[in-house]
This record gives sequence, C-alpha cells and structure tokens, in this order.
Amino acid sequence: MRKSLPQVLPVQLWHWFAFAALVVVLLVLAPFVETLPVWANVLIILGTVVLVGKGAHSVVESASCLAKRLGISELVIGLTVVAFGTSAPEFAVTLIAAFRGQGNISVGNIVGSNIFNLGFILGGCALVRPIPIDPTLLRRDGSVLGVTTLLLLVLIGWNLRLDRYDGALLFVLLCVYLAYLFKSRHGMPGAEKELGKLTAGGEGKMPVWREGGLLAVGLVCIVGGSHLLVGSATAVARTFGIAEWVIGVTIVAAGTSAPEFATSLMGVLRGRYGISAGNIIGSDLFNLLGVLGLAGLLRPVDVDPMSRVSLAALSGMVFVVLIFMRTGWRISRLEGFALVAIAAARWGFDFLMYNP
Repeated sequence: MRKSLPQVLPVQLWHWFAFAALVVVLLVLAPFVETLPVWANVLIILGTVVLVGKGAHSVVESASCLAKRLGISELVIGLTVVAFGTSAPEFAVTLIAAFRGQGNISVGNIVGSNIFNLGFILGGCALVRPIPIDPTLLRRDGSVLGVTTLLLLVLIGWNLRLDRYDGALLFVLLCVYLAYLFKSRHGMPGAEKELGKLTAGGEGKMPVWREGGLLAVGLVCIVGGSHLLVGSATAVARTFGIAEWVIGVTIVAAGTSAPEFATSLMGVLRGRYGISAGNIIGSDLFNLLGVLGLAGLLRPVDVDPMSRVSLAALSGMVFVVLIFMRTGWRISRLEGFALVAIAAARWGFDFLMYNP
C-alpha cells in the first residue's frame, strides 16, 4: 500500500521544515516591522521567541558536545557553556538595543529577565515539584547575586546611566567570581553529573564539523531573532503608548528567558534539581556581571527614572528567594506560588503605573 507523505518523512524532518519556514517568514517581514499592524507584530514576537529558544538550545547542546570532545571538563562546561547559552538571548538583545541607543530596553531586559527567572521560572518549577537547595548554592552563589544586585542598584540608580566605568567594574567582578570558582574546583551543585545527563544522547553521534555548524546556526538564530524581537516589541510599545522601560522589563524579558525556562523545567521534571536552581542563579549572575558589564563597556546608555523602582524590586526579589532557599533548604510549592504571585504583581504594577 502506498505511504502518505507524512509517513515517508520522519517527524524530525518535518520539525526542521516547519522551523525553516518560520525563519523565512520572519526574514521576509523583518524590514517592515515599523509599518505592520499590531497583530502582525505580536505574531512576530511569538515567532522570534521560538527562534531564539531554538537557537539557545542548539548552542548549549553543540557547545557541550564540542567541549567534551576537546577534553574540557564538565565543570567548565557547566560554568561557561550553560551560563552563556541560556543568557545568549539577553546578551544579543541587550547589545543590539544599546547600539540602537535604546537604553531602557537594553538594561530593562536584564532587570526584567532576572525578575522573570526568579519569579515565574524558579517559582513555577517549585510549583511542579519542591526544589531541594544545596547549601553551597546559597552561601556562595546566592550571596554573590545579592551583593551584585545591590551594587547595580547603586551604580545605575545613582545617575540613571550605565557607563564604561560601571561596565568595567561589573565585568572585572565576573572574572574574579569565575576565577574563584575554578580555584575552589566547585561548580554549580550537581552540575558535573547532571549536565552530562541533560545533554546525553547527542554526544558522539555527529562529526565535529556538523556540531560546529549547528553552533553557528544557533548563534545566528539568537542574534537575528533578538534583533527582530527588539524591533517588533518597540513597534507594539509605540502603538499603545507603552513606556519603553516597561516593554523591556516585561515582554522582551519574558521572550529572552525562554532558554532558562526550558533548562530549569527539564531539570525539575528529570529530578536534577541542582541544574534547575543553579541554572537560574548562574544565569542571573551572568546577566548582571557579564551581559551588562560588556554592554556598558561597548556602549554607555541612559535609562528612565522608573528603572530605580524595578532595580529595587529585583533586589527585593533576590533576597526573598535567598530567604526561601534557607527555610528548610528547599523551595516549597507554597513559596513557589509566592514567587510567581510577586512577579505577576510587579508586572501589573509596571503596566498600571507607567502607562496611560
């Protein structure tokens, strides 16, 4: 009996055909985002979230396999590849917005992404299953995150500007933090064993040149998708009169947090809680020190006065999370619900207070 076309082609091939079609549609629409109707730009935003998420997944998987083949330890992979891979969308959006002179989206994206990570993602994962916390994650990495967040509140809140001196300080602190981690020979809790399990299956099945090609394609998807995401989100904001800072800390931040959401949820569902919590804390640290540090070094930007409120909210969210981590050395479902509720309330506050 003759097979139908869907039976002839494997599901994975259909998946790539659909993804390629999405890329083509986005490329065709890219030059016209400023003139498109709102519904079209909303669809473009959703499409770019898929594109960026797929690109980040490809970067993490391919870079992990390449690093292992080159003899790099899983400790180094966990501290660099996963942190960079899940923060790559924030990195691309922040730099693109900075070079466009859109400081509110550039800085707001990082502030909003970190709040989204701690509230909706970490809290949402705790709703699925309570998350045990390794004391090392809280005492070392959590403490650094708390101090870094307060430092950013002072640096940007003081003069509403992220300049080259601020960027240099943040980036130097990242280098010091990574050097300390390598010296102490302790990465994210459970990262060495758990990262290998999360990325298992693809290693050794492709030649090196193909892994390198997938890595390049992933980076292109992230950069291209982020560029289009910023353009469409800005167009929607202008149409409705939404403040640029608000669109940065909400819609753009949620879109660029897709990799963190996928990685953390996968970790919880598979019972690898170190990856779930460690990914969030590590990604937030990389966002603040690495992404904002490099952005400030390359292109100083000014931000809206409302950034002080959002930075204060981020500081408060960080310390609430640290307190929840210490209570019983886990984040319970009730605490997860509280984190989601706080993040949702902060979104509502931004839209109500800073928009007509």
